[in-house]
Amino acid sequence: MRTVIFDLDGTLADTGADLLAAANACFRSLGHGDVLRLDTDKGTALRGGKAMLTLGFTRLGIAPEPTLLARHYPLLLRHYGENINVHTRFYPGAEDAVKRLTGRGYKVGICTNKPVALAETLLHSMGARDWFGALLGADSLAVRKPDPLHFTETVRLCGGDPARALLVGDTVTDHDTARAAGVPSVLVSFGMGDTDVRALNPDALLHRYDDLQGVVEGLIG
Repeated sequence: MRTVIFDLDGTLADTGADLLAAANACFRSLGHGDVLRLDTDKGTALRGGKAMLTLGFTRLGIAPEPTLLARHYPLLLRHYGENINVHTRFYPGAEDAVKRLTGRGYKVGICTNKPVALAETLLHSMGARDWFGALLGADSLAVRKPDPLHFTETVRLCGGDPARALLVGDTVTDHDTARAAGVPSVLVSFGMGDTDVRALNPDALLHRYDDLQGVVEGLIG
């Protein structure tokens, strides 16, 4: 069965504002203001909570030592979990594109390096969990992207065939995952990342979700 697997943050949904707000809540609790900025730091948000804390503490002139990050990371997760869907939105056309795929017989799933409980919470809060046959997060397996097993297991749980699948993402991690799994890499050009995905030479660039069906058909039939 042909299968399309999506990344979540920066691919299906713009989660940057809520992620950065969670990190800033940590800094405010320490007596600082909002240290991270939406206009410049979305790319860091994609790299996770500890990356955001590292950037923020560095800006404050505080050495981001592992013990410091470990102490504040659970607080960041708590803030994020309690405010996970304040500003987050699906990218334009994403919902229609996913439903169009399933309507034409494709299996669809999500493979994300977001903790799986948070990913589940977010999708349920957005009314979208039942769009996807499987959802695997960073802690679902002993490995995560770019290890290809994270991708192939998501395909398997969807009921699909890894030989007839592709990965839609927005970062080098997604691209490297697809390459390691031997499947086509489709990268969106509108994600949260701070690098030019064109330089990665993916099998296809997706500039808008209206074009996804044609891209998928061209790559896996």
